[in-house]
Amino acid sequence: MRRDDVRDGVRTVTDEETEAVRAAIQGELWLMDPAVRSSRGETMRLLDPEFAEVGASGRRYTYEVMVAELADHPGGAEDGPLYEPSGFRGVLLAPGLVHLTYETRFEGRRARRSSLWRRRDEGSGWRMYYHQGTPVPPEVP
Repeated sequence: MRRDDVRDGVRTVTDEETEAVRAAIQGELWLMDPAVRSSRGETMRLLDPEFAEVGASGRRYTYEVMVAELADHPGGAEDGPLYEPSGFRGVLLAPGLVHLTYETRFEGRRARRSSLWRRRDEGSGWRMYYHQGTPVPPEVP
């Protein structure tokens, strides 16, 4: 953090950080859209080639697996249940690297989620590099 990012003990948010976080949240929302989930091309555009995920089930997914299987995962059917995201928080960790956290509801179940989005260059845009979902038991607020 640069010295000019802090005024009166409060960190200011730069335009770069705001735009980066906004782009990562938009990408996250697109990946929950059944039309995007069912499109191999859109999935490839939004996932980083080095993508990895630890799903709520504990299973580890790679880029290749997720590109091949995302359409068949929950939330992939236009006429089926949809993810209900809330509470997005994001921070630009370094140039080209955003960390997002948020919660989802899906068919009555909650999960806390964490994603890393990175942008290698202007041409590639923001892509999800890492994702993890953790189930929240019903008794946890």
